[in-house]
Amino acid sequence: METNRQKKIGGLLQKDLAEILQNALRDSGRLGILISVSKVRVTTDLSIAKAYLSIFPSKHVDEVLSEINENKYKIKHELAQRTKHQLRKMPDLSFYVDDSLEYIDGIEKSIKGKEDPIANPDLLSKRKKS
Repeated sequence: METNRQKKIGGLLQKDLAEILQNALRDSGRLGILISVSKVRVTTDLSIAKAYLSIFPSKHVDEVLSEINENKYKIKHELAQRTKHQLRKMPDLSFYVDDSLEYIDGIEKSIKGKEDPIANPDLLSKRKKS
């Protein structure tokens, strides 16, 4: 169960992190790639923040995620600069891919198509737990 403080800090980090990542993509000349931060979960001791990212188109996921992980410390530094008046200590950042939109899209396609995922559950890909 997340406390109100964890939710507030997560929301603050989510907003600033989204701006930082979008600016970084724009500055690197990567047009046509959209990135959004769907959720930021902070541990109870506020030492780790897990950021869940949606990257579109999905063919760029691995490339963008590895680039973000390479620049994790620059991102953390810029985030710390933006939140220095709200947070005493900046949590460590971990980045994960949020594949829920793809998963939902797959379900919708299966329902509208001739395939019946209820009769044949193997048609739906297994969801990765993070």
